[in-house]
Amino acid sequence: MLRKIGDMPEHVLGIHAVDEVRKEDIEKVLIPGLRELVDKQGAIHYLLIIETNIRNFTAGALLQDIKAGLKYYGKWKKIAIVTDQKGVAWFSSAFRLFIPGKSKGFPLNKLDEAVIWVSAKN
Repeated sequence: MLRKIGDMPEHVLGIHAVDEVRKEDIEKVLIPGLRELVDKQGAIHYLLIIETNIRNFTAGALLQDIKAGLKYYGKWKKIAIVTDQKGVAWFSSAFRLFIPGKSKGFPLNKLDEAVIWVSAKN
């Protein structure tokens, strides 16, 4: 399940992933959030907290996530992935090589640091 995090700066979309994440979650939570952010801000600062095993993302969810990423390819400014899954955090940091913006992984105990980093407009 994906839940939008409500207490984020207006230029940051925060999403929290728990339990199973399905295609419908991407369509109902992530995509509208990205669309609204791009319409209002023209750029994407994105915080994703993953408190579920990455294997709990269905194939449909992963495909929809990739499609959303490509649709807004030129709009990504910062992506912070917060998780204790080492492979996911490492991939998040490496992802910066493939997007025009910056990407960084953080462990769950550094959530405050991740929010500060992703919120900075530099």
